[in-house]
Amino acid sequence: MAKTVITTQHRDWAWIFVGAQRRDEMVLEMQNLTEINSIEKQDLNAVQFNTSRPIESLVKVEDISGQFWKGKRMYVYDPRTIRVVVPAKQGEGERITSMVQRTGAVAGVNGGGFNDPDGLGNGFAPIGAIMSGGNILYTDQEGSNPQQIVGFTKEGTLIIGKYTINELLKLGVSEAVSFYPRVIANGKPLITSGDGGWGRAPRTAVGQKADGTVIFIVIDGRQTSSVGATLKEVQDLFLEDDVINAGFLDGGASSEMVYLNELITKPSSRYGERRLPSAFLVFDHPEKVDVKNIWAGLTTIDPGGAATHPEFQKEQAELRAQGKLPTPTPKATPTPSVKPESTNEAGKSGASASPSGTESVKPNISDKPNTTTSPTTSATSGSGTATTAPGGTTSTKPSTTPSPTPSATPKATTNGATTSATPTPSVKPN
Repeated sequence: MAKTVITTQHRDWAWIFVGAQRRDEMVLEMQNLTEINSIEKQDLNAVQFNTSRPIESLVKVEDISGQFWKGKRMYVYDPRTIRVVVPAKQGEGERITSMVQRTGAVAGVNGGGFNDPDGLGNGFAPIGAIMSGGNILYTDQEGSNPQQIVGFTKEGTLIIGKYTINELLKLGVSEAVSFYPRVIANGKPLITSGDGGWGRAPRTAVGQKADGTVIFIVIDGRQTSSVGATLKEVQDLFLEDDVINAGFLDGGASSEMVYLNELITKPSSRYGERRLPSAFLVFDHPEKVDVKNIWAGLTTIDPGGAATHPEFQKEQAELRAQGKLPTPTPKATPTPSVKPESTNEAGKSGASASPSGTESVKPNISDKPNTTTSPTTSATSGSGTATTAPGGTTSTKPSTTPSPTPSATPKATTNGATTSATPTPSVKPN
């Protein structure tokens, strides 16, 4: 139970189960394990692509289940058909069903993490990096600073681990988002004891077989019919398919899969699908997909929150109209009768940021040609929480630092976000 609480936005409460000292030790253990598992570089020659399939067999989706969970597994037989897609307009994220319908995609899953004030963010303030079509659409790290990456090269090789923006450009990575943890590296499982340390939660994960086949897994959670999966359970699902590299995408309430314009999983948010900053979508003709940089030219980014969340505000208005007490505005940090002791780690609380979660997304301007000024993220509701964790909670966000300075080769735009009302990111696996 303590592990599950640690991967939510209210990490401090884990002291109730194990005490403050043990809680802090557990948080450190999780973060250290994530960092260690992201270091080993991949063998890029391990994948021998088999793409001689008719387009009708591009994607296959099947039901999967375990003792405590239900979900979906999607096979994508040509990894070059996978693209990162972002919202259509500035100011708010976009639901995956909307992205799929708008772009004509065959299928898709949620992507990277984002700042999520009150657990009610607008999905427009990413954490980490976003690349599409070889262009850097967003980044909050300097070009020489490593960050947690899940992406694909132009040839279709899945890349997972800690890489700098400069390294991604040299490797020919074309599609990427930020999240973690990595659970299989070069054919070796990285969780060899315990359950991975993140408890049970909704999960989204991706892996690749030696023949190039990509597998997306989405597990429903926080529901009576499906509590959620542990990191190890998802790792073991990949191992059953002989996956050689695998890791997690944003989890919690963000986890979902769409196929043929239909939402085929059950998001855990009471408001249904969340607005998100990125998604991995599958296309018949990926080369025809034009992904615009919606963060270009912005100087500030508003991550949203309870005060501007449409469904939450509608719910409040209905309660007032009925003469009932309004549901209190969610707060990132509850005020308990017995106040929980805070963790010793600086700048970390909550559940989803990256194992090395940072407190604010502060990108800088890159010296790379054709780059845009990095925006500053301003929090609308004063109690924002940035989150990112493997199978964590409402929204996830990998560790953040100053904005990247990618190498001056490709024409990429670099954007990042700083938080004025600095949201405290939390660590969550997806």
